[in-house]
Amino acid sequence: MSTPLAAAISHVGRIRTENQDSGYAGNHLCFVADGMGGHAGGDVASAIVTRKAREADREYGSAEEAAQALAERLREGNDALQQAMVEHPELSGMGTTASGIIRVGDRVAMAHIGDSRIYRYRVGALEQLSTDHTFVQKLVEAGRITREEAEHHPRRNVVMRVLGNVETHPEIDTAVEQALPGDRWLVCSDGLSSYVDEERIRAILEQGLDTPSTVQRLVNESLSRGAPDNVTVVLCDIDEQRSSSIEPTTVGSAAAPISYEAVEPERTSVSLGQLLLHPRQSRQQPAFEHFEPESEEFLQELLAEQRRMRRNRRISWGVGAVLTVILVAIVSVLFYGWTQDRYFVGVNEAGNVAIYQGIQQQIGPIVLATEVQETDIAIDDLTPFNQRNVEQTISADSLQAAQAVVERLEPTP
Repeated sequence: MSTPLAAAISHVGRIRTENQDSGYAGNHLCFVADGMGGHAGGDVASAIVTRKAREADREYGSAEEAAQALAERLREGNDALQQAMVEHPELSGMGTTASGIIRVGDRVAMAHIGDSRIYRYRVGALEQLSTDHTFVQKLVEAGRITREEAEHHPRRNVVMRVLGNVETHPEIDTAVEQALPGDRWLVCSDGLSSYVDEERIRAILEQGLDTPSTVQRLVNESLSRGAPDNVTVVLCDIDEQRSSSIEPTTVGSAAAPISYEAVEPERTSVSLGQLLLHPRQSRQQPAFEHFEPESEEFLQELLAEQRRMRRNRRISWGVGAVLTVILVAIVSVLFYGWTQDRYFVGVNEAGNVAIYQGIQQQIGPIVLATEVQETDIAIDDLTPFNQRNVEQTISADSLQAAQAVVERLEPTP
């Protein structure tokens, strides 16, 4: 099988002023690293790890060998981050996610840590093959919340595993998957996955545009939805018809010289234009992702917070339900009282003209009219005109008015 087509784009996003993402598209490797937002040196972290990962862009004897090689490059990148923090204490706390794939024949090797994502598009279906190393993903796996609830959870940006920070022996996920002609393998930062839903990503991949155009379309889609975070997209297309190699591309912070000068954490204010153009994203925008160690103590603290949130939700729902019941009861009483001030003339089951109190309506089993006076006038004794009127009912504002209607009814001569 031939060399895949690959392309990469990284954009700073709608709000942030610096790009802490890095990406790489080579002849064998597609890779994304997302420096931890809000931490000094996030751009340094992603650049160091991406440059180390590029060394894995070569041919391998097997996909398993490629997966281990990429994981080893990531561990070396982690060591480089630890050393950089020793030499530059002002960068202490920097970290980065890392997600990459290597094509080996008809198989794809993967290595992953953090919450950047690896997707595979195949025959109209999009599947996430990486697992987010986040707190909310743990809640999903434990059955405590759904994937839909995770998308809006206030802790959805807490990452539990990254390179750098305090991780001296990071646990990196590796896997090997089959590759088929027509597959499209997408590696992206959460600047895409957090703001463009999977159905829309699938629809764009399904359009069949060439690799660079598809990458540009995905980035534009995220920006059009007001994505405040950096957006990095790398796409690898499996195509048997193309065999020429590509020019490797590095994007984001790894494409520029590394500066070890720490910067102040960015403020994530939202402009008026951002609020007006993208109200949904501006409202839901969380603090940028941050790392918390995967310790039992911290997990228990977050789980306790989750229990408090659920308890508060149950209380809110309970109070809301009680208030709703009370409101419905009040409205029902007022509405029923209003109906009892109304009268109409109609036909009863015996076929005689009768006067009813209420309105000729029924809500479920509740009848809103009661017969209050039966006359000795048979409906068949009325003129055809009056028969039709009485059968369709004649409304009256009071009992006296209804009785006057009855007196005016003319029997058939």
